[in-house]
Amino acid sequence: MTVIEYSRNVLGLSGANSTEMEEGTAHPVINLMEAQKNIINKGGTMRLGAWDCEIQKNSIASQVYKEPNIKERHRHRYEFNNDYKTQLEAAGMKATGFNPETGLVEIIEIPAHPWFVGVQYHPEYKSTVSNPHPLFVAFVKAALKYSKANNSVSMA
Repeated sequence: MTVIEYSRNVLGLSGANSTEMEEGTAHPVINLMEAQKNIINKGGTMRLGAWDCEIQKNSIASQVYKEPNIKERHRHRYEFNNDYKTQLEAAGMKATGFNPETGLVEIIEIPAHPWFVGVQYHPEYKSTVSNPHPLFVAFVKAALKYSKANNSVSMA
């Protein structure tokens, strides 16, 4: 949804959408995976399970994971459309995690934002109350830091 809204509101691509919601969209920034296009019987044919992701240095994701290669769980048929990657990056949305085999964008960030990370995978699948996913922990820490910084400014 981030890629769709960013495409509409920052790139100005009126009608940008996912082909899941609008098959004939003028700008399919999220598109059905190539491997899914000829599947008639959907069943258990989604991109499922743990997949590799290479994280770019100097990204929020690299600070969160503290390692260049991770494995995260997926459950989807639709993906970031790399045909729009150059445009999106030129407008400030950076792709910072990729599947090394497919080139699929797994992680996007908006560096101009205090803390903005969007992921293709499902971090909640690897998260529990006693052992929360590192992205959730980092998000809460960033929110607290932002809140404290803004409260001290407004109280001064």
